[in-house]
Amino acid sequence: MLVSYRWLEELLPTLNASASEVAKRLTHAGLEVEAVQEFGQGLDPIVVAEVKKIEAHPSKSGLRLVTVDRGGGQEQRVVCGASNVPDPGGRVLLAPLGTVIPGLGPLTPRDIGGVKSEGMLVSEEELGLAAESEGIIVLDASVGAIGAKLFDVLPEARDSVFHIGVTPNRPDALGHLGVARDVAALFDLSFTPPEAPKTPRRSASDALEKLVLVENLDLERCPHYGAGVVLDVSIAPSPEWLRWRLHKLGVRPINNVVDITNLILLGWGQPMHAFDLDRVRGSRIVVRRAKQGEPFTTLDGTARSLDADDLVICDGEGPSALAGVMGGQDSEIRQSTKRVLLECAYFTPRGVRRTSRRHGLHTESSFRFERGVDWGGVPRVLEIAKGLLSDLAGGAVVSGAIHAKGPDPELPVVRLRSARLNALLGVEVPFAEATNILRRLGLEVIRDGNSEAEVRGASWRPDISREADLIEEVARVRGLDLVPTKIPAIAPQPPRISGRLERTAAAHATSLGLSEALTYAFVSPSELEAVKAPAPVVRIRNPLSEERTVMRTSLLPGLLDALRRARRHGEEAVRLFAIGSLFLPPGQETRSVARPRRPEDARDLPAERPSFAAVLAGPRPTYLAVPGEVDVFDAKGIALEMAERLTGRTAKARLATGTPGTAHLHPRGTGEVLVDAQRVGIFGPLHPDVADAFDLGGEAFVVELDLAALEALGERTPRYRPIPRLPPVTRDVALVVSDDVSAEQVEGVIREAAGELCESVQLFDMFRGGSVPEGHRSLAFHLVYRDPKAAAEPDKARTLTDREVDQRHAEVVKAATERLGGQLRA
Repeated sequence: MLVSYRWLEELLPTLNASASEVAKRLTHAGLEVEAVQEFGQGLDPIVVAEVKKIEAHPSKSGLRLVTVDRGGGQEQRVVCGASNVPDPGGRVLLAPLGTVIPGLGPLTPRDIGGVKSEGMLVSEEELGLAAESEGIIVLDASVGAIGAKLFDVLPEARDSVFHIGVTPNRPDALGHLGVARDVAALFDLSFTPPEAPKTPRRSASDALEKLVLVENLDLERCPHYGAGVVLDVSIAPSPEWLRWRLHKLGVRPINNVVDITNLILLGWGQPMHAFDLDRVRGSRIVVRRAKQGEPFTTLDGTARSLDADDLVICDGEGPSALAGVMGGQDSEIRQSTKRVLLECAYFTPRGVRRTSRRHGLHTESSFRFERGVDWGGVPRVLEIAKGLLSDLAGGAVVSGAIHAKGPDPELPVVRLRSARLNALLGVEVPFAEATNILRRLGLEVIRDGNSEAEVRGASWRPDISREADLIEEVARVRGLDLVPTKIPAIAPQPPRISGRLERTAAAHATSLGLSEALTYAFVSPSELEAVKAPAPVVRIRNPLSEERTVMRTSLLPGLLDALRRARRHGEEAVRLFAIGSLFLPPGQETRSVARPRRPEDARDLPAERPSFAAVLAGPRPTYLAVPGEVDVFDAKGIALEMAERLTGRTAKARLATGTPGTAHLHPRGTGEVLVDAQRVGIFGPLHPDVADAFDLGGEAFVVELDLAALEALGERTPRYRPIPRLPPVTRDVALVVSDDVSAEQVEGVIREAAGELCESVQLFDMFRGGSVPEGHRSLAFHLVYRDPKAAAEPDKARTLTDREVDQRHAEVVKAATERLGGQLRA
């Protein structure tokens, strides 16, 4: 909503505050001023000038030399390319040298085709009033004397326009009167809305009922339809002040009749429509529902097929306007119009909203009707519009008006209690001050006591119907900054982790090729049950939807939903991660930072345990050397790498089938991540039942890390050892073992048998088939032998001999075959 500060000054003559101060107070009162656009800055030198002579440019076709009198007998010549330069005697606006034109800077002498131009004849575009204009501004001779300053003859040229973000509950603020009412309340000023003149400039003796008949057949959708008539109007351009006012507020001036309806729209927030009465067939207006498929062409030239739910304004033969949205072509105001029928009505918001959306028509009119206009102001606004048509279009006003209406809605009477006011705001508010604020807002206090009052609502404020609404009005006008800031008393909670690890984890995950998915902390119980997560402990009282009723105890529902959506959109390769808190029963916080629990902590809020989860699916990235689909080893690699990067320690993985918290993973591929023998996470393929429950359409692999447990371990700074100077002795061994024997078991036996001489053991191959019996597999390990003193005490270290390495390696083979039932593979 664009609001003119100058217009506010006209409505509030006693306003003694700058535009910036008004903008600040409005913002603090809930009408946020998002920007302030200044008009007229740097334009003080512009004067009214008279055209004296027009000549063709000697070398530039399309340009003319215009000699103007700028007052006091001073003449100067400018080069002008506008096609609408008036004949000698016409008035224009001259910007002399030095004038600062918006977007152009100060004017300097310019040589154009060998002719020096000493200024500029300006248009609305140069003055910043319009994005583009067809020519220069041509003034009426009555505007002012030659040489008069721009701001002396056209005060509208200097203004501050507020860009206000109006919330849907404040339809009154979609007009200048509503904003002025708020400003008056904020600055404690008296405010009297403008009234129509008691006697119009010209009156007509015709009887209104003989000129037009109005029939309202739908009082549900149109509770009030008002109509008035003005005769003998003269269609012409609007006076300068009106054209400039509309320009500043983003409305293109058309003619005096249409401009008056737009002025009413911007000033009173009341959409109006002007009909050419001579084109209203049958001199009859009917308000009714449209017939299904009824044809109608709107003002934008679009032929439409109406719906039976659309409300239309018809003449004697068919639709003339789509009620509350847009008029029709047949009865629009034309240059030849002499008799004007003014429509001023109240249409119910829901009906206008449905019609607007159905036809894709979002107009200034529908925008206001959808939010609710002032139904009580219809008669007053209609009379004001008739008076303006008499003043600005020379029309003769037909006495009276037609009001086809049902009973007026009953205004709510709301009780306001001092105790409730103070309790809700958390501050003592003098009750007399509160009721005075409500009176300043135009509300009627019908019963006023020391601690309780009854307040009647207003037709222009449909949002005020409860005691809380009145209290909100008191708070915002009085000043929200007067409400003290208090930290509420809550049950003591253990300190959370710092958050640094969460940020670090996100950085490491993205460096590993994962993309972060932002997921809801709200999920449904069925989703948690599907991923075998702990039961929820926090239920939402006012959930966003049925799918967002509890706080999550697992990050997987959000990630799996993102995976499902990606696959439905044809994206096969998915590598997503999420970081966030799990809301678990009290007591499951990070033990390393938790305080001892006390009896009074029984009211503790659920523990928020920060966690990391990732889901992998589809083909591997093309830049990797191993093609094919991702598998459990990709998940294992990410799990180990993340744990090691976050702790600076060596992480290990081991089979975790059947361990707690892994029911959602496939039992044949579940692994757990260990750091310093402490479990910090799990990984593995998603169980088929879970994949089916989320309709994933394929397999997926999951990584879950407990960030709280990782931070509790602390981050160790890596310590580097010098490269050993002594060469290693390496041996490989391939053992055929039963499928029931894990690679971890084989590695443990090898390490134990190899003793301190074995520096490292690494599994590098697995083979099935061939000579390997069914139900068995061959596991090949690479062993590195070196003197253990080689790194810690290099001066005392020695090179191992082949003999002692062979002896130790033979013990490895013997232990593996005897203890694991394995066989050495040739």
